[in-house]
Amino acid sequence: MNHQMFYFETGSINPYYNLAFEEFVLTHRMEGDCLILWQNDNTIVLGLNQNAEEEINRNFVEEHRVHVVRRSTGGGAVYHDLGNLNYSFISDLGENKLAFGRFTRPIVEALKGLGLNAEVSGRNDILVNGRKVSGTAQRIFKNRILHHGTLLFDTNHDLVANALHVDPSKFQSKSSKSVRSRIGNIRDFLPKDMELSGFWAYLKDFLAGGGIVCDTLTASELEEVDRLKISKYDTWEWNFGRSPRYNVTNKQRYDAGILKFRAAVESGLIREIVFYGDFLATSPITPLTNALIGCVFRKADVAPVLDRFDLASMFGGITKDEILKVMF
Repeated sequence: MNHQMFYFETGSINPYYNLAFEEFVLTHRMEGDCLILWQNDNTIVLGLNQNAEEEINRNFVEEHRVHVVRRSTGGGAVYHDLGNLNYSFISDLGENKLAFGRFTRPIVEALKGLGLNAEVSGRNDILVNGRKVSGTAQRIFKNRILHHGTLLFDTNHDLVANALHVDPSKFQSKSSKSVRSRIGNIRDFLPKDMELSGFWAYLKDFLAGGGIVCDTLTASELEEVDRLKISKYDTWEWNFGRSPRYNVTNKQRYDAGILKFRAAVESGLIREIVFYGDFLATSPITPLTNALIGCVFRKADVAPVLDRFDLASMFGGITKDEILKVMF
C-alpha cells in the first residue's frame, strides 16, 4: 500500500447502509488506498453464494430481531454486534489478484503490537492463541480490490452460537457452507484491558501508518449510498432471493397427528411442495400445494395463501400456525 491512506467512517450501525457505503467507495473511488472502519448492530452477514435459510436460525433471528444481509464477497456467514469492529481495505488490484496476505499481514502486525500471539490460519482467518478473531473476504471491481474482515473484540459468543445454529438435516443444497471455528475475543487476550473505542483509535493509526487523510462522501454521494441501500441491500430479493436452489424438509408431531413437509426452493420461490403424515384429512391438499407453487418462501407470503383454504378438512385439525411452524 501507499503511505497515504484515505480514511472513512460510515456514521451508521445499520448493516444495509454500511454495505452500500462500502460498495460505493469501491466502485467510485478509483485511486488511492482507502480504509473504512465500521460496526453493525446485531446482524448475520451472509457470503455471496450462500443459502440464507441454511445459515440462520430463523426462530432465534426473528425473536431477537437480528438483521440478515448478504454481502458482495464470498466466504461464510458471520455474526456482527457492537463488540465487533469491521475493516475494509480498498486499493489498486496489482499483479496478485487474491493477495490475502497483503491485507491480513497489517492486521496481524497490529494485533502483535498489542502483545497478542496473532497469526494467519489457512487462506483468510486470523487467530490469537489458536482461536479465530477475524475472518476475511475479497472482491474485485475493475482495477480495484476490496478486502474486508471482522475483528471480534468483545462480541457476545452466545448470540453468535444461537443465531448461526441450524439443523443441517433440514436442508440439502450445493450452496457454500460456513465452517464454524472456535472463536475468541481480542479483549480477553490483551495484557492490559482496553475499551473498543481505544482499540478503534489504535487500529486506525496503525493501519494508516502515519499517513492518514480523513475523507468523507459528499451530500450527493451519500444520497447515492442511500439509493443503493434501498434498491439492493434492503431487499428480500438480494438477501434471500439470491439463495441457490435447495430442498428443505421438516416434521412435527402434533395432537392431531404427524405433519411432514418437503419443498424445493429456487430463487426464493417454492418450485415443488408436498405435505404428508398420519393426520386425518377429509379433503385433498392438492389445491393448496398448487397455489403455493411460485409463492415466495417466506412466512408473510405463505400465510395469506393458507387463509384461502379449509385447512381443517385438509389437515385434520392441524392449525395454520402449526403448518407455518413446520414450514419455517
